[in-house]
Amino acid sequence: MRGVRPVLAVVALSLALAGCGGNEPSSTSSPSSGPWSFTDGSGTVVQAERRPQRIIAHAGEAAALMSFGIKPVGVYADESVKTDPNLKDLDLTGITVLGEEWGKIDVEKAASLRPDLIVADWWPAEKAHSGLEEGVDAKSKKLAELAPVVGVSQGKSIVELAEGYEKLAASLGADVQNDAIAANKKRFQEAVERFKAAVASKPGLTVAAMSPYEDEVYIANPEYAPELLDFQSWGLKVINPAKPDVDFPYWQTLSWENADTYQPDLILWDGRSYTPTINAEWGKKQPTWFSVKAAKAGAVVSWPGFWLHTFGHFATELDKLTEAIKVADPNIGD
Repeated sequence: MRGVRPVLAVVALSLALAGCGGNEPSSTSSPSSGPWSFTDGSGTVVQAERRPQRIIAHAGEAAALMSFGIKPVGVYADESVKTDPNLKDLDLTGITVLGEEWGKIDVEKAASLRPDLIVADWWPAEKAHSGLEEGVDAKSKKLAELAPVVGVSQGKSIVELAEGYEKLAASLGADVQNDAIAANKKRFQEAVERFKAAVASKPGLTVAAMSPYEDEVYIANPEYAPELLDFQSWGLKVINPAKPDVDFPYWQTLSWENADTYQPDLILWDGRSYTPTINAEWGKKQPTWFSVKAAKAGAVVSWPGFWLHTFGHFATELDKLTEAIKVADPNIGD
């Protein structure tokens, strides 16, 4: 249900918890004495008397804001900031790292930064923001008590997600019309055209986004993976699993005995675990992995699952997928 969430109380709580905080860096957006508002991915309108300046952001969301010149005072990630695909190439000098493991955020340190806004994606299936989902450490969830939380929805398209963060950045005072941003958008559009051409050249090619783990194999459900929905909209035949898990519909879980339920021509491997040798390693560890014909043929490519936030990153990842599609055999899964 849409509504308005007042922020005065949570801002006051943030200041009370922070006490006498130090001189931390602030956002590069310009101050504003006027009112500010933004419609969160949940549909809630978040309002403040002044434009927020001191921002804490989840990893990908921080990368999106930084691409528009907005520097958060703190970030939290689901893995080391040195390996997180959103943050590993960014200069984090002067930004306080508040967590490098999913579900664990140093809220006391976060309070010392005196935030007036927390930026985190909204996840529709879980009805929660990044870092505040079910299963997160209870202490970490207190982050939401420090400041209002806003984010764009992980909905139907990474394009919409990136555009949403551009709107958020603009509302925070960023210049979103500069040459670097325009160049990344142009590079992205060109990457999309190359992707579409490669897909059109392989009309029978099917792919499945898959992730094997110790006890089970997971098949991604495009309905809850906006980058997969984009691929489908551009013509790629991404398999929709028949029976997504009821309690966590991002995936359909298969036993190893049923690993070959789906027979794609090309496997999109969850990029969070992908390495160049991982397919062969899984074939030795779990022989039924090679009952998937594409796995046996080595027809696998990294899939940027659940982390893309910018046109620049999406362009880079699209080009990798395009090259894999060009050499893929559309008859492997037959």
